[in-house]
Amino acid sequence: MNVQRLFHKVCSQTLATNVRATISIFTVRFKHNKNELDEHRAKIMSRKLPEKKPLPGVKSIILVASGKGGVGKTTTAVNLACAMKVIEPDKEIGLLDADVFGPSVPIMMNISGEPMLNDNNLIEPLLNYGVKCMSMGLLVSGENAVVWRGLMVMQALDRLTRHVAWGPLDCLVVDTPPGTGDTHLSLAQNLPIDGAIVVTTPQSAALQVTKRGVNMFEKLKVPIIGLVENMSHAMCSKCGTKNFIFGNETKKTAGEMGLEIIASFEVDSNMSECINSGKPAIYALPDSTHAEKYRQLANKVFKYLENKDNVQAKAKEQ
Repeated sequence: MNVQRLFHKVCSQTLATNVRATISIFTVRFKHNKNELDEHRAKIMSRKLPEKKPLPGVKSIILVASGKGGVGKTTTAVNLACAMKVIEPDKEIGLLDADVFGPSVPIMMNISGEPMLNDNNLIEPLLNYGVKCMSMGLLVSGENAVVWRGLMVMQALDRLTRHVAWGPLDCLVVDTPPGTGDTHLSLAQNLPIDGAIVVTTPQSAALQVTKRGVNMFEKLKVPIIGLVENMSHAMCSKCGTKNFIFGNETKKTAGEMGLEIIASFEVDSNMSECINSGKPAIYALPDSTHAEKYRQLANKVFKYLENKDNVQAKAKEQ
């Protein structure tokens, strides 16, 4: 049985089991009196959140998120992962595309083909630019759409994380879907997330939604490394004047949220070519301003993880 068939079979079986369990729960509840229902609810409410279990062989996990779609989140995740590998070649870096419905990492990383299963029945991630990659886009053939309900999505996410031979990895960069949905909640509740990078653009609509995303991570107790601003401005090719075509409110909004803008990228038509060609800017345009800023962003992430490790080490000594 190939990986695609196995993946879909397991997800379908899990969905059927969960549906049967749900039907059974409702059947039992209709037969219980009010006191018994109140006692049952109290027991459910007293349960703790799922225990966070690390991914075998994965040292650190960084989420790249955005409240709104179309702000360049995947571009940031792809170039961050590649930049981390470029500036620290000895480090093992992974990239997980957690957007089940709209996976685009395979296009941007120029990877294709069905992954293989190893002797431990784990999916072997595909490798390109020195980065280990895994995406739902590798498990769905052609242009087929993933039309699943939440239960199957969560099962798919579990297999993309815990049933992939990630290790050894120094850092796994996770490209999450837009919004504040089940995927973010599941990742935050089940995995030890070291930090999140929130991507936005300067439009007021995007910034308002960004606030919701930041609020979500605060509630989930996921530390936010900072904001990445895409499309901050456009440079006039003739006079070099900065044109803030989408507004200039990101700095003010970041201050209101108590966050730092850790990278800011201008509009650059060359980035579209990089995306379409499947060659990240860090490789396609190594001497460009964008590539340099991605290297700086990668350095900031490494420094953040190093400081976090030092704090944890000191806490254990005390």
